[in-house]
Amino acid sequence: MSGQLDGRVALITGGAAGIGAGIARRFADEGARVVITDVDEQSGAEVAATIGGTFVAADMRVREQVENAVGTAVSVYGSIDVLVNNAWGAAGAAGRVERKTDEQLAHGIALGYYGPYWAMRAAFGHMRERGWGRVINMCSLNGVNAHMGTLEYNAGKEALRALTRTAAREWAPTGITVNAVCPAARSRSFERVLAEQPAMAALADAANPMGRMGDPYGDIAPVVVFLASEGSRYLTGNTLFADGGSHINGVAWAPDLDAGE
Repeated sequence: MSGQLDGRVALITGGAAGIGAGIARRFADEGARVVITDVDEQSGAEVAATIGGTFVAADMRVREQVENAVGTAVSVYGSIDVLVNNAWGAAGAAGRVERKTDEQLAHGIALGYYGPYWAMRAAFGHMRERGWGRVINMCSLNGVNAHMGTLEYNAGKEALRALTRTAAREWAPTGITVNAVCPAARSRSFERVLAEQPAMAALADAANPMGRMGDPYGDIAPVVVFLASEGSRYLTGNTLFADGGSHINGVAWAPDLDAGE
């Protein structure tokens, strides 16, 4: 590896599996000191131990736990240079808009928007003081393309993209950049969808211009490493699509959601 993140301190939320774990491993390989948060304490601790990092149990829907995770990074390593907001947890099975519950929507906004916001707010002062910071928010093509069946996820991730752009504009003079990545990869959430609709795996691969879903470590994490590095210092407020070209013409994602009464 090239050591692009040598000495940097990075907090990665939802780092116990999938995309988050791939990013955590890649960051460590690039020289970063990594703090992982997740509600899955066993898997999170295992990933952290594997890369020589630190694990903090945190539910991103709980402000105090989010702030504690940022505080842990600072107390253990002396700073926080990079924040990757990746955490997500499903709120239930896929379903039509008119059948979504208030609880599902509240879950999507709390986890997709408020958690990242609280983490960004807690990290801001430390980054501003150093005159350097990188915030990378993991968003989704689901919201961009309005995929069916996942309203709460779509809404939370699109709210996060709005937060990304606004913070990028306001924080630009401070040396902090804020960008979003929309990945297409076999994440933990994607695997849950496939568990409900196994036939979608082949369809997802076939719909991708490159013919496959991305690998978290090999395809998605290098993009995030770049956004966390010095080389991205003049790039802020952007959405990067690490998706094999899926965003170009949209994705035909039309599961049978049972439109009956």
